[in-house]
Amino acid sequence: MAGTLKQSPLHDRHEALGAKFAEFGGWSMPLEYSTGVVKEHTAVREAVGIFDVSHLGKVMVSGPGAAAFINATLSNDLGKIAPGKAQYTLCLDESGGIVDDLIAYWHDDEHVLLIPNAANTAEVVRRLKAEAPEGVKVIDHHDDYAVLAVQGTRSDEVLQKVGLPTGHDYMSFVEAELGDTGVGVVVCRTGYTGERGYELVVVNDAAGDLWDQLVAAGEEWGITPAGLGARDTLRTEMGYPLHGQDISLATNPVEAGLSWAVGWKKDAFWGRDAVTRVKEEGPKRRLRGLVAVGRGIPRPGMGVTLTHDVPLADITSGTFSPTLKKGVGLALIPTMVAEDAEVGVDIRGRREIFQLVKPPFVDTSVRES
Repeated sequence: MAGTLKQSPLHDRHEALGAKFAEFGGWSMPLEYSTGVVKEHTAVREAVGIFDVSHLGKVMVSGPGAAAFINATLSNDLGKIAPGKAQYTLCLDESGGIVDDLIAYWHDDEHVLLIPNAANTAEVVRRLKAEAPEGVKVIDHHDDYAVLAVQGTRSDEVLQKVGLPTGHDYMSFVEAELGDTGVGVVVCRTGYTGERGYELVVVNDAAGDLWDQLVAAGEEWGITPAGLGARDTLRTEMGYPLHGQDISLATNPVEAGLSWAVGWKKDAFWGRDAVTRVKEEGPKRRLRGLVAVGRGIPRPGMGVTLTHDVPLADITSGTFSPTLKKGVGLALIPTMVAEDAEVGVDIRGRREIFQLVKPPFVDTSVRES
């Protein structure tokens, strides 16, 4: 199977750094480097890290009425933002289930760039193409562009040193050039870590040069290449859901805690009737956070119980939090359970006690300044 996996244009850089690779969404991507997950995680929280997230999809929806088409299909309301801004949104099916969660970059009324998850890109493209009105094109650029993420408190300094713009608002983006090369770079103030940071979209041919420049520029702040392992611990600490684990076609936005990503006042979007019904009736379960009272570390699939003989759910995401030095996790807990209840998690046959909490587990105030 390894021979069929897609590779990032930065694959050789990762090999040179001694990365351990893992399959993710059909791609061979770095899981961790020789530094290890905890050091990579800590570098992002305390200084700056650099990620290759080129496995993420890149889909351009263009043509007259492109933005209106996206607004009539995806869940969130583009009317809440303006061109030059980015928005977290959902692609739902008619049952209200989550096909994918993605970021929409609104360039102008005729151009919206979508960044879906790797494994779901083809399905999102298929659904959009099937519904696109005449004149609107949906082009899959999944293999044409790289995405680099520079995340952490020193991310501004690193980008400034290579001449890229910084300081724009959270969830906004700026189109820039890489030096005097004429190569365009979309600099997005977004990220999946909860820290201040930027995601850079650039053509594959220029990705290696951009990576090298950023690594050199960040040396004085201890910039650390970080893999998918650290990305997972960072996003879990923030309570950010992962599609395929915490959210899926079997979950809806209300129970996933993503009602804020639904434009409830819009006349139309895919799955509107179904999710409106759930909102009105109230969900039977909600994605909740769990923090270990003792030393237990939850992992996906472990059972959650109210008492020894009352099963509630399974852990959807779980890990050791390097920041809190405790086990943390997510699970779809029935709404009849008190929000601050203590529950048990079956960790290799031993029942460990966890406290239910509302994520994030770590507050980084990423939206400030």
